[in-house]
Amino acid sequence: MKTPATLFSDYLKQLIADPELESGIPEILNAFDSLDLKKNNYFVKEDEICRHFCYIESGILQHSVTVLDEEKTTYLALKNTVTSSLNSFLFGKPSRKNIKAITDCRLWVIEIDAFRILISKNSAFSHFYYNVIEKQICLIDDYRIDLLTMTPEERYKKLLLDDLKLLQEVPLHYLASFLGISSRHVSRIRKNIK
Repeated sequence: MKTPATLFSDYLKQLIADPELESGIPEILNAFDSLDLKKNNYFVKEDEICRHFCYIESGILQHSVTVLDEEKTTYLALKNTVTSSLNSFLFGKPSRKNIKAITDCRLWVIEIDAFRILISKNSAFSHFYYNVIEKQICLIDDYRIDLLTMTPEERYKKLLLDDLKLLQEVPLHYLASFLGISSRHVSRIRKNIK
C-alpha cells in the first residue's frame, strides 16, 4: 500500500478534527498518487480541464490569470495545503486560470472519479473536504475585504503577522502581484518596516 508522507496524514487529522472518523484516513491516503512537478511546469493551464485535486507535500503553486498580457497572481498555495482549479476539476469546464509550480513540488493527486467515490463513501474525506471548503471561503472573504479596506502597506503587515512563511518562501515579484502592487513598492515597504 502506497502511503503519502506523514505530513498529509497529520493534515487530514487536523481538518477532520474527529477521532472517530480517523479510521477512514488510510483509504484516503491510498486513493492519492504522487506527482513531482518541476519548477515552471503547470499543474493546469488556462482553457484546459483540471484533472486533479492535490495536497502539496512540498513546494509552492502559483494561481494566476493573464490580464492585458500581464500575469496576475491570484493565490499562492503553499506546502501542507490542498488546491485545484476547483470549478474546472469538479465540473469539467476549461480552467479560467493557470496553476504553475514556482518551486519544485511534491504533490499527492486524486482524479475526479476517485474523488467522487471518496466524497460519497468515506465520511472522513467528506468531513475533511467540507472543512477545507469552509476554511477557504472564510479566507477568500477576508482577502476581498482587505483589498477594499487596507492599503498595500497594511496588507503586507498583515501577511507578516498571518503568514510569515509566505513572505520567506515566495519570490518578491509573485508576492507583489498577489498584493496588487509593484515589486519596487514591496521593497520600499520592507525597508520601512525593518
